Amino acid sequence: MATHHLEIVECDEAGNIVATYISSPVNVPRSSEDLTRIDIVLPKESKSIWQRSLDVFLPAGYPYSVTEDYLPYQIYDSLQAFSSAIAGLLSSRAVLEGVGVGDASASPTAALLLSIFQESTGRLATILFAHKLGTSLEPECKMYRLAADIFNDTAMVLDCLSPVFPKPLRVLLYCFSSILRALCGVAAGSSKASLSAHFAKWGNLGELNAKDSSQETVISLFGMLVGSIVVSWVKSPLSTWIWMILLLTIHLSMNHAAVRAVSMRSLNRQRANIALSHLIAHDKVLTPQQVSLRERIFERNGVLRWADDSIIGYANIGVTLRTSVQFLGFSHEKTGSVQAQQLHNILHIYKDESYILSYDSMTSTVCIALKRGSTPQSQLKAWCNALILARRTSTEANTLTLIADALTRTSTVFDGYAQRLKMEGWDLDIAALETRSGTRLIFPQPEHDPAFHHQKFT
Repeated sequence: MATHHLEIVECDEAGNIVATYISSPVNVPRSSEDLTRIDIVLPKESKSIWQRSLDVFLPAGYPYSVTEDYLPYQIYDSLQAFSSAIAGLLSSRAVLEGVGVGDASASPTAALLLSIFQESTGRLATILFAHKLGTSLEPECKMYRLAADIFNDTAMVLDCLSPVFPKPLRVLLYCFSSILRALCGVAAGSSKASLSAHFAKWGNLGELNAKDSSQETVISLFGMLVGSIVVSWVKSPLSTWIWMILLLTIHLSMNHAAVRAVSMRSLNRQRANIALSHLIAHDKVLTPQQVSLRERIFERNGVLRWADDSIIGYANIGVTLRTSVQFLGFSHEKTGSVQAQQLHNILHIYKDESYILSYDSMTSTVCIALKRGSTPQSQLKAWCNALILARRTSTEANTLTLIADALTRTSTVFDGYAQRLKMEGWDLDIAALETRSGTRLIFPQPEHDPAFHHQKFT
C-alpha cells in the first residue's frame, strides 16, 4: 500500500509558522511494507534578542491580537509612568519632612496616627466616589483616565507644599491629597479596565492586563532608579519645584497624548453627536479614527453639538417619566400631578418606540425616558431623535407637533444610519450613552389600553 506524501504546517494565533511536519519514505531492505517517517522542521529564529525581550511584555499574537491604537497608547503611557515615578519620590520626601523625619521633637505615635487618619479618609472617599461615578466611568473612560492623573498630580503638589504650613494645616492637606488619590484610584482603575477591553481583539483581556502590569513594573522600577539619583541631587526648594513642575508637565502632556491616540469604537454622547450629526448634515459616515480626532477629552455633560461644532441644545437620557413630562409643562407646580390627556398624547406618539422624548424649547433641552427592554441601539436612536429635534428649523408653537415630526424623520433614516455605522467599525451593542443609573418605564402595550384609542393628538 503506497503512503501519500503528508505535510502539516503548524502556526500560532498570529499566523506565524512554528513547525512543519513532513512525511518521507524509509528504505528498509527485504521489507514488504511501505514505511514512512515524520520529520519536524522548525523555522529559523528570525527575531533578535531585543525582539524576544519585547515579547515578554507584549500580548501574545501582537500586533494582531490588539487594536491599532494599542502601541501609541502604551508608549505615551510608559513615558507618563516614568515621569510620575520620579515626581512621586520628590513628593514622598516632602511628606516625610512634613511628618517630622529628621526632627528630634517629632513623635512616632503622632506620625502613625496621621497616617491612619489619612488612610481612613482616602478609603471612605473611595467608597463614595465609586458610588457616585461608577456608571459614568466606562462611557467617559478617556476623560476619566486623564482626570485621574490630574487628581494625582494635584495631590503631589499639595504634598510638596505641606512642609511650609503649620502642623495642624498639614493634617488637612494630607487628608485632601489622600482624597484626591482615592479619586485617582477609582477613575484610573475603571477607565483602564475599559481601555483594556477596547484593546483586546481576541478576548485576551486577562493576558493583556497581565502584560500591562509587567510593563508598569519595569517602568516604575526604572523610574525609581533614576528618581533616586534626582532626589540625591535636588535638595533646595527652588530646584525641587523646578523639577516637580517639569516632571508633572511631561506627565500630563504624555497622558493627554495617550488618550488622544485611542479611537474608541463605542458611541458615547460626544461621539454620537459627532458621528450622527455628520450623517444627518452631510450624509457622511465617520470612522472611529476620524471621530477621535474631533472629540474633546473634557466635554460638557449632555451637550448636543452639531457637525460644525456648534452647541444646539442639551439632552438627558434615562430620566424619570415625571422629569420628562415636566419639560412639556404637563405637571402641576405644587402637586406634581400630570394632565392625563397630554400624557396620553406623548405616549401615543412613542407607542412603537422603546423610549419617550420630551423637549423644552426655552432651554433647548431634550429629556429621554427609556422603556424596559430598550437596547443600546434603540438608545442611540433616541439620541439621534434628540439631535434632529434640537436642530429643528420650524417655529411652530405646538411642541408635540415638533416632537412627532422629529420622530418621523428619525424613524425614516436611523436604520440606514445604523447599518452604515456598523460597516465603518462602530460597535452599536455597547451601551455608552447613560452616565448615571437610569430608570425604565413599564406599562401596558397601547393595544391593551383603551385610552390610547380614544385620545386624539392635537
